[in-house]
Amino acid sequence: MAVNKCIKYCLFVFNLLFWISGCIILGVSIYLKVNPVYGGLLPGLNLLIAVGTIITVLGFLGCFGAIRESRVMLMLFFVGLLLIFILLVIAGILGAVGVNKIEEWLTGKLLPLRNQSSLFQTFMQKLEEQAKCCGLIHGPSDWGSTAPASCDCRDTTQECKLADGRRKVYLRPCTKLVMSVIAKGTVIALGIAFGIAVLMIFGMAFAMTLYCQIGETYATLS
Repeated sequence: MAVNKCIKYCLFVFNLLFWISGCIILGVSIYLKVNPVYGGLLPGLNLLIAVGTIITVLGFLGCFGAIRESRVMLMLFFVGLLLIFILLVIAGILGAVGVNKIEEWLTGKLLPLRNQSSLFQTFMQKLEEQAKCCGLIHGPSDWGSTAPASCDCRDTTQECKLADGRRKVYLRPCTKLVMSVIAKGTVIALGIAFGIAVLMIFGMAFAMTLYCQIGETYATLS
């Protein structure tokens, strides 16, 4: 029994797409990790970075195993896909559960805002100017004793309060807007993880089919 060329080259094309997908998930995960808003807030990002790296390596090895018809490489590829599939499921669960706890993380990790990095403070101040809000959870008090100039009330239609006894600042916190941005980032990460998981199921099926066909071919020749 000869190896089905269609399955062989389908597996090769799959692994090429798999390798590209690994690069995408790795790139997006790193972007979310280094972003001053997402970094440290979204659960499972470190796991997704590891998964993306391994997927990229497995995609390359899978292409080699399919072209060379190596049973050892194909079995390693299958086992690797299975392990990555399990890790992606875990990362997806962590991400889905973590969305409901974002506000708790914001309060526990980002307050007071004065203690955060200059990069994050700059981002927050730009956000406050554009969204006409101040602070994250409780309003101006999130900055500590003194709110930055980005909180200054320049729009009289917004709710403001007197601060420092000499200037008015926005009273509304930026919670909803920040949580919306973080939720979108989570959806992106989960969507990519789900797409990769679907590809993995097809990849495992192709790899095992080709593995069995190669074994039958060797048995026939012997």
